Amino acid sequence: MESFDCALAVRLAAFAELTADERRTVNELVSRTARWLAPREEIMSQGERPRAVHVIVDGWAVSTKQLIDGRRQIVNFLVPGDLCATNIYILDRADHALAALTHARVASIGAADFEAMMAASPRIARALWWNELSAASVQREWTTSLGQRNAYERIAHLLCELYMRLHAVGLTQRGGCEFPITQNDLADATGLTSVHVNRTIQQLRHDGLIELHDKRLIPNDIKRLAEAGLFHPDYLHLAPSIHGG
Repeated sequence: MESFDCALAVRLAAFAELTADERRTVNELVSRTARWLAPREEIMSQGERPRAVHVIVDGWAVSTKQLIDGRRQIVNFLVPGDLCATNIYILDRADHALAALTHARVASIGAADFEAMMAASPRIARALWWNELSAASVQREWTTSLGQRNAYERIAHLLCELYMRLHAVGLTQRGGCEFPITQNDLADATGLTSVHVNRTIQQLRHDGLIELHDKRLIPNDIKRLAEAGLFHPDYLHLAPSIHGG
């Protein structure tokens, strides 16, 4: 992989063997449309007409659903390399909102450019479809967590998932990763109260599974953390080319 590759190019290259020209196409399209957003700044509102595919280039974002009384559910955390729904621009209105969680650089690729990129390269198109199937798999796993895992398992599972997703695009260092998510954010993602999240984080620390401070997560024993969360990475489908996919 060449040093200039953005996180999206790295992610797509795991799904298909992209040529240097194909990776360059992805990089140029992302860099041409990328802009910086402030923390909590809206990328797309629930109910608006989508006009672009959004890509997280740097920083973190969240995908949320909001009820009419103002309560919200975080339905995904988005990290560099993530697309915020492929081909969403075909819909009349968005059924969810997107917002920056941190200072974030986000590319907004218009429908014509996105479709041209897919049409010009069957390998890029295949990688994008694989990415979309992977995203749907993640949503199924989140639903399973909300319905079947207890609080301890939910938090452990989510920490494993985020660490593995960051590792896949080269964003883990010295056995850890950035972790700008607040306990309120974790509560909104896991269906727990912030008090319950706090107790669970403290228990994971007490059990020696994680260190979490200064907006940095260090899994002290990723195998034990995975066991605690009933986590198996297969649903992430992070590197099909390695397995002959």
